[in-house]
Amino acid sequence: MSELSHVDHEGRARMVDVSAKSETTRIAVAAGELRTTAEVVALVRADDMPKADVLSTARIAGIAGAKKTSELIPLCHQLALSSVRVEFGFTDTAITIEATAKTKGPTGVEMEALTAVAVAGLTLHDMVKAVDPAAVLTGVRLLTKEGGKHGHWERPDDAASDESEDEPVTADYAEPEFDEEERSAVVLVASTGVAAGTRVDTTGPVLVDWLSGLGFSVRGPLVYADAEIEFGLADALRFEPALVISTGGTGASPTDATPEATLALLDRELPGVAEAIRQRGTAKFPLAALSRGVAGLAGRSVIVNLPGSPGGVKDGIAVLEPLLDHLLAQVAGGGSHDNG
Repeated sequence: MSELSHVDHEGRARMVDVSAKSETTRIAVAAGELRTTAEVVALVRADDMPKADVLSTARIAGIAGAKKTSELIPLCHQLALSSVRVEFGFTDTAITIEATAKTKGPTGVEMEALTAVAVAGLTLHDMVKAVDPAAVLTGVRLLTKEGGKHGHWERPDDAASDESEDEPVTADYAEPEFDEEERSAVVLVASTGVAAGTRVDTTGPVLVDWLSGLGFSVRGPLVYADAEIEFGLADALRFEPALVISTGGTGASPTDATPEATLALLDRELPGVAEAIRQRGTAKFPLAALSRGVAGLAGRSVIVNLPGSPGGVKDGIAVLEPLLDHLLAQVAGGGSHDNG
């Protein structure tokens, strides 16, 4: 049996000496959920709670919690975090929480990601307790980690808890899954400004609302800085959604890297889709021709890059809406190929 790293040979608690470890880029992703009522979920999505701006407050709290991890958990090392992201999603009766922590150093950031989820979840509880004091924060767990001697680790699919739903205190260790009867989609925003909190996301929420209205189960918007878009795409594809729509990072700026990061993942391109989006935009706004967005298939997931402007997103929606049902049915193996 492996020894506990934080206990010495005499059984006393200790802080692990990491001075001999090499410094590598380390990333950890954790998740959890606040189980509540359908009424609360609707209120939060509409930003209509008695304590306003629920998700923004919980996001800031989660980031602050990650930065304070070494003060809250006594044997954790102080880390220079290079980024912390906290994102939320919704089911009928839960608000899902996902946190990604990143650093470059001699030890991992698992505890920082987990703390971000826990603190964000507790903040959500505080914000909704006036409406649902029986809300339950549950399922706080590590999903993936990268870096260090052991490289990549991902939570096994068979690690689900067998405990009954009647015991809500027990964490559900299964990775979040979308309802099998619903098509799953992820919205990904590439924006250094939005990731830093200096700009408002004007495209991600539009896509989430549109896809939700079409009956998709939507994760996101996930927000990543332009320089980290490859991590964003890997995050978006983690649960093999039917559709990933990204917005931003498609221009000619030196920092615009979404097309290159997407092409590195594609098994097959769908050039006609990307070109149709460009043509629709160019008809009204000539500079739309500068968009380098691509579309294609990564496994059985369709990825489409849209520009990072509200107008570009509207053009993308107009092109994609009549295509999606047929396209996704073909990818799933059930669509007609007569006009393919």
